[in-house]
Amino acid sequence: MLKLSKKDWDLIIPVIQLAGKRKAKLYLVGGTLRDLVLGRAKENPDFDFAIKKGAINFGRALSKELGCGFVLLDKEHGSCRVVRKLKHKICTYDFTDFRGVNIEDDLLHRDFTINSIALEDRHIFHGKDLSSYLIDPYGSRQDIKGKIIKPVSSLSFKEDPLRILRAFSFASILKFNIHPSAYKLITPVKSKLKNVSGERIRDELFKIFATQEAYECFMLLEKTGALKIIFPETKGMRGIGQGAYHHLDVWNHTLETLKQLESIFGNLRKEEIIDFLEEAISAERKRSALLKLAAFLHDVGKPSTLKHEEGGRVTFHGHERAGLNIATVIARRLKLSNDEINILRRVILWHLRPGYLSDLEILTARAKFRYFRDTGHEALSVLLLSLADQRATKGPLTTVLSRKRHEKTVDILTKELFKKKTEKKKVRLITGDDLIKKFNLKPSPLIGKLLSDIEELRAIGKIADKASALKAAAKIIKTSKA
Repeated sequence: MLKLSKKDWDLIIPVIQLAGKRKAKLYLVGGTLRDLVLGRAKENPDFDFAIKKGAINFGRALSKELGCGFVLLDKEHGSCRVVRKLKHKICTYDFTDFRGVNIEDDLLHRDFTINSIALEDRHIFHGKDLSSYLIDPYGSRQDIKGKIIKPVSSLSFKEDPLRILRAFSFASILKFNIHPSAYKLITPVKSKLKNVSGERIRDELFKIFATQEAYECFMLLEKTGALKIIFPETKGMRGIGQGAYHHLDVWNHTLETLKQLESIFGNLRKEEIIDFLEEAISAERKRSALLKLAAFLHDVGKPSTLKHEEGGRVTFHGHERAGLNIATVIARRLKLSNDEINILRRVILWHLRPGYLSDLEILTARAKFRYFRDTGHEALSVLLLSLADQRATKGPLTTVLSRKRHEKTVDILTKELFKKKTEKKKVRLITGDDLIKKFNLKPSPLIGKLLSDIEELRAIGKIADKASALKAAAKIIKTSKA
């Protein structure tokens, strides 16, 4: 039996009531019904409705009745969205004009068979078995039960190339298999992905990154050739060997790093780390998903910094700085927020630092201070990516000892990080005003450098009060003038 939950019914009631007032025939279509068949509930509900014509006017009217947001999605095809903010969630209602003369024609233009299912508004009731009222001309329920992602028609990907990526996001989210017919239809139209807007590409990518199947999904996407089109900056990564520390070329090491990061995420038990990763950075996009993108892009700067030294040694000096610039271009194309871009840049820039620290005989207080100073709020993000990066490196020169030292360093820094979070934040020994008055300085970058240097000296136990801080500042100023 298929029944709407009381929660879904309460959210749909205003739509049904407005349809009655306006004498409009609506059809609930796609995802809600698919999830009903699957017995799957969403944290943030979304409902898709098809109407013969006038979808945009209907959506505007609903937004006024509910006092919520209205978004025009596609004026040409009569498509809009109503966004309703609830206490702890967001509910969206999409309305679209028929793509054809009737509902059957409209369903033929849906993306996949699992979404080509409809229910007329007059049959939408809470507590009523909806099974016999479903309109299912293309075998939707059969493919849902068979866990198959299959295009409704041979024109599916031509009508909207983003559906190529949507096939893989659905497969990742639902743990379904993509039908062989889909792969055959992808090949001739995959190049059109470059014409799809960055926002739409971003949304599907982050749906994939939000699952534990991103690595498997990217491996399948790679076989289609779609990744080269979505991320043209990665083309040069394939086939570049990395020397004896690595067992994989740059590209396959990148994918392996993504795999290892997902494995780390899947085995986490510490609540503080899980909460950190679950934080939404922008809209509903979480830090965990952003870190998977960072893993995918962490070595994107290697092709441009590749050098062959004497003796056949391969180096990529400065690849992290080259990489953060390339990643910034990609992030802006995907229309990521400034907060997301800043996190991505910082994580890629410093992803090598934990590895360098693990090579030290002693992890000094100064080294730890500088790590936390440079990585800032993303200190843990860098540690997690570094750990995944190291576990994806298994060349003959990567010894068991070096691997253990790296893991130990990450563990020490992680414990130190959470210890620092429980400690009361110390008041600065001196302020910028103190420096200006004492040394007759003008506001300049020197003030910031002095304050940073003083904090470092305090962290390593060299100074402990205002007097010693001012004395140290005097020495630093004298040295800077020399």
